[in-house]
Amino acid sequence: MSPNLKEMVRQLPDKPGVYLMKDRLGRIIYVGKARSLKKRVSSYFQRGRARTIAQPKIRALIDLIADFETIEVKSEPEALLLEGKLIKQWRPRYNTDFTDDKRFLLVRVDPGEELPRFRLTRIKKEERSRYFGPFAHSGLLRKTLAQMRRQFGILLMDGTPQKQPDGTWRLYDDVREEIYGTENMVTAEQYRRRVDEACAFLEGKSREWLETLRAEMTAAAEKREYERAAGLRDVVFALEETLRKTRRFERRDPTPRGDNEEALQALQVALHLAAPPRTMECFDISHISGTFVVASMVHFADGRPDKNNYRRFQIKSFIGNDDFRAMEEVVGRRYRRLAAESKPFPDLVVIDGGRGQVGAALKAFVGLDVMPPAIIGLAKEHETIIFPDERPPLNLPLSHSGLNVLQRLRDEAHRFANTYNADLQSKKIRESVLDDFPGLGPVRRAALLAHFDSIDKLRSASGAEISEVPGFGGKMAAELHGFLRQPESK
Repeated sequence: MSPNLKEMVRQLPDKPGVYLMKDRLGRIIYVGKARSLKKRVSSYFQRGRARTIAQPKIRALIDLIADFETIEVKSEPEALLLEGKLIKQWRPRYNTDFTDDKRFLLVRVDPGEELPRFRLTRIKKEERSRYFGPFAHSGLLRKTLAQMRRQFGILLMDGTPQKQPDGTWRLYDDVREEIYGTENMVTAEQYRRRVDEACAFLEGKSREWLETLRAEMTAAAEKREYERAAGLRDVVFALEETLRKTRRFERRDPTPRGDNEEALQALQVALHLAAPPRTMECFDISHISGTFVVASMVHFADGRPDKNNYRRFQIKSFIGNDDFRAMEEVVGRRYRRLAAESKPFPDLVVIDGGRGQVGAALKAFVGLDVMPPAIIGLAKEHETIIFPDERPPLNLPLSHSGLNVLQRLRDEAHRFANTYNADLQSKKIRESVLDDFPGLGPVRRAALLAHFDSIDKLRSASGAEISEVPGFGGKMAAELHGFLRQPESK
């Protein structure tokens, strides 16, 4: 021990804190907490201590210490938290990396599977998989997964789904089909929607459990149960890290500008484009059994959402359920307008769907008699890229940065379409109150909504204001005013 280190130890306070041990190059090799910095740090430099320690790892640590630094805090619980944050920040080689702690369970979902399952594991080993946790309470986690299986109709690790001749899947072939109460025969796409819902639910549960773990950690520290508190702290930090990564993944624009540039260049190479696709537009159709059919178009510039150029469409050319016709209509409407206004087409058009949807989009350009930009489809089942020419379908690695941009673009189009669909349904439900008013035919109904724009504005109108609508006399206007003010009609 050098004279300089001896003087540093001598001046240490008899107070709680955190210490950072360094090697001769100034690298932090260990972070620890102490009730008394003076007593704890000085113990490392007791004469001959290294020779009496059984663990080779600790002996090697002591031999490497050339310097140290301390941070004084007010209490032991505060030292406990600070120690964890510094370990997380510096990742010293002689500290256990609690983010990979194998004592606690994780939930793993592999999106590369045709039917992703929710599995329990203690080790993160699949980079392409999505993880939730770690979870300190294994019993509660297993009960939650059982609840999720009943609520969402998902597969756990014991599921044995059977593919049917028509391409659908039979999830369970035993009594569980009756117990779980969800549709047992599903397509892969329908099942993936269940997985998405279950993942969102599990993220919410993770946040609930995080608050519980924080409370348990604080209580253990106050009771001076520092080993248990340290273990809970490790799980808290690891769970916080998982949730932070989840939030980053969910943000619509999570990629830094430099990464976007690399992703667009990677996409150029993968799709054999003449240049990186700096402007991209994606179309998605949304409906429920052929009703409330709408479409969305989102626009990305340099890999980022450009919401000023988002568009949404109601299908006008037909009534019913035909995704191909709907796609042909909205693509034609979009680029007919751009062509008429002499505005540039995007570098890449992405269609949410497979070969049929891509063919419909291409048909729209043929009808316009204009040269289309590059077009691809992105089929969600396996994230397969579909080309409009003779090229075979392309499956990029799920970690491919270019594919990730396409996924964000497609997911944003899907979100935007579903939001519009939900708005229309909500409006339709609110307007349905007029169906119960006797003598109100489609012409008068349309006149009302055209005049007041919404059912909410109509509700707040006076009888005199309603009478200004063509086809409404004073008596009918007064009766409708009274009808809309009835509590049961609201």
